[in-house]
Amino acid sequence: MKAHDAMYIGGEWRAAASTETIAVLDPATEEVVAHVPAGTAEDVDAAVRAARAAFPGWAATPPAERAARLAALRDALAARAEEIAATVTTELGAPPQLAAAVHTGLPIAVAGSYAELAATHPFEEKVGNSTVYSEPVGVVAAITPWNYPLHQIVAKVAPALAAGCAIVLKPAEDTPLTAQLFAEAVHEAGVPAGVFNLVTGHGAVAGQALAEHPDVDLVSFTGSTAVGRKIGALAGGAVKRVALELGGKSANVILPSADLGKAVAVGIANVMSNSGQTCSAWTRMLVPADRYEEAVGLAAAAVAKYVPGERVGPLVNAKQRDRVRGYIERGVAEGARIVAGGPEAPRETGYYVAPTVFADVTPDMTIAQEEIFGPVVSIIRYEDEADALSIANGTVYGLAGAVWGEQEEAVAFARRMETGQVDINGGRFNPLAPFGGWKQSGVGRELGAHGLAEYLQTKSLQF
Repeated sequence: MKAHDAMYIGGEWRAAASTETIAVLDPATEEVVAHVPAGTAEDVDAAVRAARAAFPGWAATPPAERAARLAALRDALAARAEEIAATVTTELGAPPQLAAAVHTGLPIAVAGSYAELAATHPFEEKVGNSTVYSEPVGVVAAITPWNYPLHQIVAKVAPALAAGCAIVLKPAEDTPLTAQLFAEAVHEAGVPAGVFNLVTGHGAVAGQALAEHPDVDLVSFTGSTAVGRKIGALAGGAVKRVALELGGKSANVILPSADLGKAVAVGIANVMSNSGQTCSAWTRMLVPADRYEEAVGLAAAAVAKYVPGERVGPLVNAKQRDRVRGYIERGVAEGARIVAGGPEAPRETGYYVAPTVFADVTPDMTIAQEEIFGPVVSIIRYEDEADALSIANGTVYGLAGAVWGEQEEAVAFARRMETGQVDINGGRFNPLAPFGGWKQSGVGRELGAHGLAEYLQTKSLQF
């Protein structure tokens, strides 16, 4: 695999401050495919200084010109689509079709949406005798996860560029090669030097240095709730803004009026996508008690189609594989019944976990409360609608969810769910709709105009 042995800072590839490197593995083969620099606080400081120097000029750039650079970035990414998809398959383990459609096609579309928003967003408005201006927040620290490496980069960098901010990106150490391809596309798109900077490295070193840097005005982080708390504490000490997209334990609520077969099949597909490594995955399937065993049978049949190494890829690394297997073992120990899959390795090589379906899960079990982040579904019975709502809202998370049933009834139920986004009867993902969580699933929103607003601050002039 192609890899840069340098950081992208100030519009050029620069040698890192340290000779230490990070090995990038193919999770399907467990083989090292590349090495990238392990960034230090010195690298972070150089990148932040470059961003701070570039910020005034980019902030003063007319929105139409920022839109043009974003359109060029979209086109540069599209020109690299095959290479990006192949890279995601290699460093994340995503099956090729998923890598092309979701990991590559979706972020290209999101980049295009921000090119349009940059050109059309009302950055000033009249309110009585005031003119209210929306201005860029400043230097942004974008710290992104490994599960959707390009999408999460674009979901942060594109709105920040549209707003007029300068950015330092620290991607996950498991998937840095996709970030390097993104930096190449930014350079090709003609984004001015220093407006975008890339530092690869470990979260505990480069990520922490970036989050606590005094010249960073906003930290945008996607990852675990535990790390999100630490970043919030670091940022709070300096009273700097944060946008946190964290964990989830989303409920897939199947009402009595639903098409049970379709609801179960789509629900299983939702969790199996990306090997279950999706924070918004519907990992809790809530089913009426009188149709429970029917749903369990349908789920077991549906998950059999997801063969590891074919429709389901590996988990990103050995630590994640072992963590997910540990949750499966915990589920058995607490009394849940495995109807498909289990903790045993489905393949001799690669960080694979067997797609697993649990029955007889109660709402208080660990597997029904904690984010597993793997291809594991828990089926929970409920007695009536009030019970279903209590179970759906009965975790510390509130990121996403689904409701199936007669539309008016489903919408009424969804309105009472404590979560940021709900799909009704399989509603399609909308890249312009705000995405983000309630409760411990995060602070702020991504995508569309709401995502742009995270990178803007407000000033009013009275006349």
